[in-house]
Amino acid sequence: EENMTVTEDFSRVENTYQMEAEVCIIFSDFGKMQNVCNLLIEKLGTAVTISPPHFYHTPEAIDTLRRQVCVAAVGNTRRKAQEVCRLFGQSLGKPLLIKEEETKEWGGHIDSYLPRSPDSLTLQERIQSATAYASSRVFAVFEIKGKENRRNKLL
Repeated sequence: EENMTVTEDFSRVENTYQMEAEVCIIFSDFGKMQNVCNLLIEKLGTAVTISPPHFYHTPEAIDTLRRQVCVAAVGNTRRKAQEVCRLFGQSLGKPLLIKEEETKEWGGHIDSYLPRSPDSLTLQERIQSATAYASSRVFAVFEIKGKENRRNKLL
């Protein structure tokens, strides 16, 4: 309920009363939004008008994206370092230093030569336009361990 606001307007038209209501709901799940819209159209028919969705990212969601991208970059760095160590017959040890050197964030774009108003965009174009992207460049130093001889392990 904290993600929903209702505005009602009562008016008298001749001998009848008319009520208009505007319901604004913030969804964090696109599928749930579609289900609610479909249910409203099914139950209320032409009595309901559903405006196109407005997409945005909360600061918490962007922060989560930044962290996920950084963790993925560190994981990629570790996997690459392991491959290099295997190439030289070594094994990768613990990380000695991990530093995030650069982060980039950018929004979606629409490949179109004609500028269009946001209201004229298709749903797919709106989603693409609202999609957030991020990248992270990390620097990591790992300990390198020499492979032990199998004969030494048996002794």
